[in-house]
Amino acid sequence: TRGALYHQFKDKEDLALAVIEWVDETWRREVGRHIEQEPDPVHALITLARGHAVYCRRDVARVAMALRLEFSDQDHPVGSQLERVSESLVKRCARLVNAGRRAGTIAAGPPARTVALAFIGALEGTVIGLAGQAPYDELLAARAAVGVFGFRRPPDGLD
Repeated sequence: TRGALYHQFKDKEDLALAVIEWVDETWRREVGRHIEQEPDPVHALITLARGHAVYCRRDVARVAMALRLEFSDQDHPVGSQLERVSESLVKRCARLVNAGRRAGTIAAGPPARTVALAFIGALEGTVIGLAGQAPYDELLAARAAVGVFGFRRPPDGLD
């Protein structure tokens, strides 16, 4: 029960921090490992977009969103932890953008961090806007996310 769960933690903050850690661990296990197996940076980013869309179909993603809204103040320990988790995703995406640029598959342009933020924003917006509309959420999340790179659609075989 909800009461029994609360008793396992010192306070609401402790519970929120544990939830953030759990969400991050499950995302890395369910989405992140597939990204790491993809040698091509563009394919890795599309894999991220598709995997994130599928992951967000579950309640766990809604919990993370609710925590972001409630603890948006970075001066709060929960807000700080949320920022660290978000920043790790931005850095991962920026590394992939830079790798894609070195490989010639992502065009030069704005700084990689800026592109990563736009990629994540396009992905999050699509996933939120298409909540409950599987399988289209996954397909359109990939399309929206690669649009940030100037592609009209994902490369062959990835649509």
